[in-house]
Order: sequence, then C-alpha cells, then structure tokens
Amino acid sequence: MNLNTLKPAPGSTKKNRRRGRGEASGRGVTAGRGHKGYRSRAGSKRRAWFEGGQMPIQRRLPKFGFVNRNRVVYQVVNVSQLESLTDIEKIDKTTLKDKGLIKNNKIPVKVLGSGELTKKIQIEVDAVSKSAKDKIEKAGGSVTLA
Repeated sequence: MNLNTLKPAPGSTKKNRRRGRGEASGRGVTAGRGHKGYRSRAGSKRRAWFEGGQMPIQRRLPKFGFVNRNRVVYQVVNVSQLESLTDIEKIDKTTLKDKGLIKNNKIPVKVLGSGELTKKIQIEVDAVSKSAKDKIEKAGGSVTLA
C-alpha cells in the first residue's frame, strides 16, 4: 500500500451538488434558493439575532444588574485547613496547590479565620482577613502579603 493508492471506502463520499449550472443539472435557474425574496439575493446575510422583523428578544427583555469589572475573585482557604498541614512551616501558593487546598496557583488566595490554629506557620498569600491574621499571629506565626 502506498500513499498514492489510498482512496476513500466505497460509498463513504458523495459528489458535490453543482448549483446554478443549467437546467439539466436539476439545480439550475434559482440554484435551490427559491424565487425572489431576501435570501435569494447574492450577499444577503441574516444576523443571528434577527427574528423576521419581530421585536428581538434582547429588546423585549428588560436590562438589569451590574458587573464590576474590577472585582477580584479569591480562592478561599480557612485557618482550620492550615491546621491540617503537618511539618510545613513556610506555606505559599505552590504548597497549597500541592496539598489540594486550592485548584490554581495563578488565581489570588485569601485566608479566612474559620477554625482554630495551634501550630506556628509562616504564610505568604494575596489577602488575609483580620480574624485569620490574629489567629495566625497568636499561634506565633506570621503573614506576608504577596
């Protein structure tokens, strides 16, 4: 078998319809576009939201809400989850990702103060709540913001 002898399996391909190539082709004259009208003309494009002249849905429905483009979405880690990390003093995003506490180390991380902490840890994150910072410092640790 050579590349020049390859061909599709029998019956797997069809010939293209040659439209507008005379009446004998069966698709001559109007080329399957019907008679007259908007879609029979060359270059006519109907917009995806066009509803035949009916008032489109994006104009029928009211607009509401607000999206703050400057909003920062944090991945949340609680103090109780930090307690479960054993034998680690220096904690950063890569450590948290390796331990499965966050999914992506490119998204900012915030530590919240739910739970208790008994171990001394050094943590480097993007944000920390006031209660979490108090609990970490009370246990003898430190927080640095990245």
